[in-house]
Amino acid sequence: MTARVLAESRLPLPLLCRGKVREVYEVDADHLLLVASDRVSAFDIVMREPIPRKGAVLTQMSAFWFERLAALVPSHFVTACTDEILDRLPALRGVGPEIAERSMLVRRTEPVPFECVVRGYLSGSAWAEYRESGTLAGERLPGALVESARLEPPLFSPATKAASGHDVNVTAEAMAAVLGENLTSRLRGASFDVYRAGRDHAAGRGIIIADTKFEFGLDRTGALLLIDEVMTPDSSRFWPADRYRPGQAQPSFDKQPLRDYLAGLRREGKWNGEAPPPPLPDDVVAATSVRYLEAYRLITGRELGDGA
Repeated sequence: MTARVLAESRLPLPLLCRGKVREVYEVDADHLLLVASDRVSAFDIVMREPIPRKGAVLTQMSAFWFERLAALVPSHFVTACTDEILDRLPALRGVGPEIAERSMLVRRTEPVPFECVVRGYLSGSAWAEYRESGTLAGERLPGALVESARLEPPLFSPATKAASGHDVNVTAEAMAAVLGENLTSRLRGASFDVYRAGRDHAAGRGIIIADTKFEFGLDRTGALLLIDEVMTPDSSRFWPADRYRPGQAQPSFDKQPLRDYLAGLRREGKWNGEAPPPPLPDDVVAATSVRYLEAYRLITGRELGDGA
């Protein structure tokens, strides 16, 4: 089945919600269907141009991790095999190419209203705050750290979920004030377990997972399940290990070509960083697609489509 570039899915199922990248459809009382489009955002703005194969990369890489980590942590994952999904949901047979490789059948949960971020290296918003005040979410970190410095042990750094704009880093204590100590402890432990397993696998493939964010949900029995996406280029910073140099920003396997292009426009005063976004040149779209596909190949050891 040939996948196509998809800016937005419209399936003959009840639409539960539409996010920056995914549509979530209701299947039945116990299941949802997640469809990852090829939409891409940068500086919190969704671009007009989709990135070919991006949605498939996010879905199939998450499926790889869900299956690999199944013995370590339970998840909402049921299947990301297009043929299996079509067998279970015959109403979608007419839109098979639209959902090919990019759809995932999952169990319903009640999502925990925090993102569970694990930071193995000092980068992004964490580096920005540390450079300004020597803290992360207001908590003091060791002195004299440099950009991209390794953090050992890794830090648990939860964040509030934002429907739009930036998520806000908070302390584990602030999280516990909302969720309780017991659930917060379970979330922290599960986050560290998954990060370490992913970090060690990626290291053997020549990739540093600098940081990553997880989402969890509770099923009807109260069981804690890993949900959403797992250690993808959208939810993580992937760095090539052979090019790692502490004390500076690192090259990454994600939408870096897109961010670099937009940052250049902002420096030149050609874009103010707000909607509407500027048009993207074909070479920037193509380079971004290649970066996602390369991340998938390196992490999974196979080309997209093999076994998907």
